Amino acid sequence: MRSVRLWVLAALLVLAGVGVAGWQLIPAKGNGNRTITVGTTDDVTSLDPAGAYDAGSWALFSNVFQSLLTFEPGGAKPVPDAARSCAFTDSGLRTYRCTLRDDLTFASGRKVTAADVKFSFDRVKRINDEVGPASLLSTLDGVDASGLTVTFRLSSADATFPFKLATGAGSIVDSTRYPRRSLRTDTGADGTGPYVLKTYTKGTKAVLAPNPRYKGAVDDFGRPVVLRYYANSQALEAAWKEKRLDVVARQLPPALLAGLSPSDPAQRVTEVDSAETRNLVLNVRARSPFHDPRVRQALASLVDREKLVDRTYKGTTEALYGLIPAGITGHATSFFDDYPKPDPEKARALLTEAGVSLPVRFTYGFAEGRGAAGEEAVELKRQLERDGLFKVTAEGFEWTDFQKRYAAGGLDAWAVGWVADYPDADTFGAPLVGTGNSMKNGYSDKNVDRLIQETQDDADRSRTAEAFQQLQAVVARDVPLIPLWQRKEYVISTEDISGGEYLSDGTGVFRLWQLSWL
Repeated sequence: MRSVRLWVLAALLVLAGVGVAGWQLIPAKGNGNRTITVGTTDDVTSLDPAGAYDAGSWALFSNVFQSLLTFEPGGAKPVPDAARSCAFTDSGLRTYRCTLRDDLTFASGRKVTAADVKFSFDRVKRINDEVGPASLLSTLDGVDASGLTVTFRLSSADATFPFKLATGAGSIVDSTRYPRRSLRTDTGADGTGPYVLKTYTKGTKAVLAPNPRYKGAVDDFGRPVVLRYYANSQALEAAWKEKRLDVVARQLPPALLAGLSPSDPAQRVTEVDSAETRNLVLNVRARSPFHDPRVRQALASLVDREKLVDRTYKGTTEALYGLIPAGITGHATSFFDDYPKPDPEKARALLTEAGVSLPVRFTYGFAEGRGAAGEEAVELKRQLERDGLFKVTAEGFEWTDFQKRYAAGGLDAWAVGWVADYPDADTFGAPLVGTGNSMKNGYSDKNVDRLIQETQDDADRSRTAEAFQQLQAVVARDVPLIPLWQRKEYVISTEDISGGEYLSDGTGVFRLWQLSWL
């Protein structure tokens, strides 16, 4: 998912004040209906699950919609939510069957049927929106619905399919409220999640109320929440300092995050090592300056990750040398093996061998307002132009416009954060480098596809490490993208809010219902 979530490697919950009394950890009785305001820079691409595959949209989907399966806080395996049970029915991992709960209703009061589930998956595949999640369901061949039973027929073995059902791509929508062949474009959302979307203003706020009709894995319906969206990190920082927010989830400026003090009694801080990654994606199509792999290898030979994370991110991210981040089964440092340090001489030799004119000129795009994306662009431009081998035209775009531009092939290179869809290395495989990947950069390699399929054939995920490491070696050779860093995740709240440590734990679920007043 574009833009953190996954295995929590280490967590530090700092409770404000050393002598917090026990009674303060019990939710105050008078605060049950008091609204909690959460701020973020993660914008929403679309309210329609068929038209969004990004962190901001899926954060909202986690609360408004329901999937057949979900992840418990810190959980590594999906558990039933809208379903009573789910399982593969064959040893070949090509038929997956779920039995739906019989007490589900949409917010309108209409009873949920298996036909609604089939409708939801069919339209994601049928619409196949350019920035939607259809690529995540690439192995889904068809869906059958009968009574309360939903059967998924897969085109090939896919041990990770249950994980995919638990993502935003598996959001169940009301078939009477959504067009069959096009995206819904109003400001409404009709699901069965723990919250009801009361009002939504693009780029400004989403007002959420607990859904009394909800039935599923969540025991506590939570408190009323307003999600406020900010155009950039500086605006989010200002809102936090002016005490207009109770919780800040993503993304405060790196300098502020680096200066957080555990001893500050005015706030609570949750810091976790996460598996969010950021990659410099390269357009490999025929007319792109990066069509020749030697040019891509030359670019990879110039990137100085250590300086990037130090100068731009102030130690709030860590240099990443593999497609799969540290802490995930299958992680490798293939880019360090092939490009251990910036090497202008190697880059020049590769460009000479490729027969290209110097400097190689290319356009570099990034999403404005996303953390330190602008500052990152300045640093990367400096590194890549320093030896006269490349000339970079860098430009920032509004988030939705940015997605559409790179999906249409309008950029030569672009930096994109990747939020793991589910706790498995597979989420860094097919969606990023498989044929038809969500990066839309035109990359396809039969060996990569073979290795991805090999990992999906194995239900024992612990045995997939070698294949994932081989895959990363191919990616380092072909360079369809260049891994830059993986992020540390921060959630900050006022001292009278609890539950921030459960808000985002890397399983792809944004648990607003975990927040409460003390």
